Amino acid sequence: MPWPSRKRDKGAAADKKEPDAKIAKTKEETSDKEEEEKPAKTPAGSSTSGWKNWKKTKESEAGGEESEITYCHWLLKSEPESRLEKGVDVKFSIDDLKAQPNQTTCWDGVRNYQARKFLRAMKLGQQAFFYHSNCKEPGIVAIVKIVKEAYPDHTQFDQKDPHYDSTSRKENPKWSMVDVQFVRMTKRFIPLSEIKAHHLAHKADGGPLKNMMLFTRQRLSIQPLTQEEFDFVLSLEEEKPH
Repeated sequence: MPWPSRKRDKGAAADKKEPDAKIAKTKEETSDKEEEEKPAKTPAGSSTSGWKNWKKTKESEAGGEESEITYCHWLLKSEPESRLEKGVDVKFSIDDLKAQPNQTTCWDGVRNYQARKFLRAMKLGQQAFFYHSNCKEPGIVAIVKIVKEAYPDHTQFDQKDPHYDSTSRKENPKWSMVDVQFVRMTKRFIPLSEIKAHHLAHKADGGPLKNMMLFTRQRLSIQPLTQEEFDFVLSLEEEKPH
């Protein structure tokens, strides 16, 4: 049985607000946005120089050529702490995923058109960061992979579900979901504040996180990552926390 719906979006400011987007991740979006707007101190001698050292390594591996920018990885937000929406606890942490049969389950409840587009673009085997959101310290805790590509989200037809959509028809489902499977925990927790410090440094020097959607479209709970973005963030697990 799938877990209670807890992954969902209200469109970013530029998106149109659809009347059928029943449960919006308002608290999550607000919490993350407030966290992101706090001044982040760039770790002394680490963010900018770290990017330059990382770039040299990547260029050396590629024979001096930077890789082509494509979206081939993802970042998925979920809430690790209990919160009720229409009587349903939307909590779902990485431990909850690990407790599922085969450590696999569906990523349901998405009710934003941009996020739906990203869901439908996911390919079998692609990896994603599992991101704890709407909590005291948001950040990346694990890596998961896509084990089933987009198919109709059953919660849109369930009148008891907070994400029920009366306008969706089974012959033409409006919303999709994918199945994800736990791969491994990151070697350490990578907090939003640390990622933002690198993002700010990269905006100045052209590093891989300069356009990371976690900061340019932070309200989306499903976000694409380029290979460079994914590789750089993953490299942070090898560094000592600041």
